[in-house]
Amino acid sequence: MSSPLQSGEGSANTTMVITWFGQACFKIEGEKTTIVTDPFGDDFGLKLSRLTADIVTVSHGHADHNNVAAVKPTGERALYIADTPGEFEVQGAFLYGIPSFHDSAQGAERGSNIIFRIELDGISIGHLGDLGHPLESAQLERLEGVDILMIPVGGVFTINGKQATEAVSQIEPRLVIPMHYQLPALKLSGGKKLDGLDPFCNEIGICPKEILPKLKITKKDLPQDNLQVVLLEA
Repeated sequence: MSSPLQSGEGSANTTMVITWFGQACFKIEGEKTTIVTDPFGDDFGLKLSRLTADIVTVSHGHADHNNVAAVKPTGERALYIADTPGEFEVQGAFLYGIPSFHDSAQGAERGSNIIFRIELDGISIGHLGDLGHPLESAQLERLEGVDILMIPVGGVFTINGKQATEAVSQIEPRLVIPMHYQLPALKLSGGKKLDGLDPFCNEIGICPKEILPKLKITKKDLPQDNLQVVLLEA
């Protein structure tokens, strides 16, 4: 298995397309491989379009993150499900499942969480799942050199906007995509509500005004000097 710093091969001109559906669910479309992260169930007010993929990652077993049945394989090959820590090579993508916790009490409140590092087409993506605590040195080491960071910012069940900003400064990605924050349609059990996007944007101070339907990015277009935040529609 390659080290985390050896990205999957890809041309600098290969366009990756990233679409967000709410919570921690993204569709990452590479040149030959498509990955879906943390698909949610039907009881949360959000809707998934018909999803096809080669790989599904699941950060933990809660129903708003583990609806693998909502994703169909792109072709004849069976859908590959990555839901444990470890290192995996699937159809030219390298995945690294990094153990973490869903809370700040070593998992005593909400259990474990898997951070996924995804190397696809020369771009490195970090998906923090429902991270619920400050990152530890071993986790930061595995996330070194990440290009695009998908980070929860809504608090309540995960880190909040201030904690997310601190994590961004530690990881130093090139692009940040906030996730797992309150959306108008999102409904959680017990009437709970996540923080909205504003607390994170106020903390990090560089959120754009424009919200994109999807992100289209090539390796050569990644920012080289200044961190950028990308806001996506769900």
